[in-house]
Amino acid sequence: MTTSLLLIVQIVLVIILVIAVLLQKSSSIGLGAYSGSNDSVFGAKGPNSFLAKATFTVGLLFVINTITLGYMYTRTAQASVVDDIVTKTNVAAPAVKTTPAKEANATK
Repeated sequence: MTTSLLLIVQIVLVIILVIAVLLQKSSSIGLGAYSGSNDSVFGAKGPNSFLAKATFTVGLLFVINTITLGYMYTRTAQASVVDDIVTKTNVAAPAVKTTPAKEANATK
């Protein structure tokens, strides 16, 4: 259940991270040209500072989620179904018969 939820969060973070990277300005402008004239919404410096902080935050969340998923999958991979099997037998162990020679050797 928990790993399924974290996997869904991972996919959402990937989509958000890709969009945030594509919206940033580069030497070839990229998709940053489509941000329009909403520079005043992001502050005086424009969307560059906001997008850089958002990209860093989403990237950090992505790395933390990846490490958590890796830890959880490693922990479940170490567990085995065979570890939970308990074999019960109704056979009694035979009693060991001691001979006088063995008793003499045991007391020395």
